[in-house]
Amino acid sequence: MAIVVNLDVMMAKRKMSLNELSEKVDLTLSNLSILKTGKAKAIRFSTLEAICKVLECQPGDILEFLPEK
Repeated sequence: MAIVVNLDVMMAKRKMSLNELSEKVDLTLSNLSILKTGKAKAIRFSTLEAICKVLECQPGDILEFLPEK
């Protein structure tokens, strides 16, 4: 199972930097960077909710399931 994180795409659409998102969501740059690069093993619903509020999007805009072939 492959979950793809499209956080960088949503940030680009909203013209928001990692620093700005970090401040608004109250997450460290390193944790947000781990999520953005797809290296995160998990995400709290509260974190996902905060990101969606700031970026004005849905969880499906950030997370995508791509089945392995």
